[in-house]
Amino acid sequence: MFLLHASSVELSAEVYFEEVLLHGAIETLKLIPFLFLTYLLIEYIEHKAGGHQERFLSHSGVLSPIFGALVGAVPQCGFSAAASNLYAGGVISVGTLIAVFLSTSDEMIPILISGSFSPLSILGILGYKTLVAMVMGILINLVFRGAKNKRSENSDECCQHCHDSCGGGLLRSAISHTLKISAFVFVITLLINFVIVTVGEESVGSVIRSAGGVSYLVSAVFGLIPNCAASVALTTLAKGGIISSGQMLSGLFSGGGIGIAVLLRTNKSKVQSLVILLTLVMIGAMFGYIADLVIPDVLTW
Repeated sequence: MFLLHASSVELSAEVYFEEVLLHGAIETLKLIPFLFLTYLLIEYIEHKAGGHQERFLSHSGVLSPIFGALVGAVPQCGFSAAASNLYAGGVISVGTLIAVFLSTSDEMIPILISGSFSPLSILGILGYKTLVAMVMGILINLVFRGAKNKRSENSDECCQHCHDSCGGGLLRSAISHTLKISAFVFVITLLINFVIVTVGEESVGSVIRSAGGVSYLVSAVFGLIPNCAASVALTTLAKGGIISSGQMLSGLFSGGGIGIAVLLRTNKSKVQSLVILLTLVMIGAMFGYIADLVIPDVLTW
């Protein structure tokens, strides 16, 4: 486990802070090489793919939720934003948009890879998320008969929050992402370690476990935060054994990354957007709970 365990020896506040800071720095430094190599590969794949994903999705018809789920599973921030713009422009259906959001993992894969989780564990989590996204996207399309949105005036806006590679090289973008996520991981690790040292790991675990089914709902709501901080926090907590894999998945299901912010900005109907977010939360809470029943040990495969 990467977390700092509290010592039974009484330590001063200054020593506590030094211990927490030291462990946080060491753990973050260990992640940096893995994060950089992962982001370099992701940037290369996305650069080669170009705009083919968006064009393919917009012409895939009734099967679009399946393709949306598959494309959304690729670890990148740009496609969820593109899907929001496509939906706001009336190009894709609501089921396809939700399928993209459900399968989007944001920073989950780089964090799991840097945490030395087995390929089987990572594929198991990705497979579960993608399968749920496909099924729920198709069901939503059947219920709403593949309803598409009316074109929004802002649907053609270029998302300014996407990859830095829009205007720079692959290396610069990979370095930028590595530094940003490393900073997130460092801060989150400090906070987690501080709590562990202060109140004890067992106390933190018992509080989360005592929340029961509500914890999945809380994780799903937390996942709506429209940036990578949510997925970093959830994956880091699960990696440290503080929350279960299902509780992590609840937040990752609802976490569409920056795509959620783009949807709220570009979609003309705010009520419609809120209904979509509520749907994501309900699906996330439900299938996170189910994950702990059917694949409770997926992180240790």
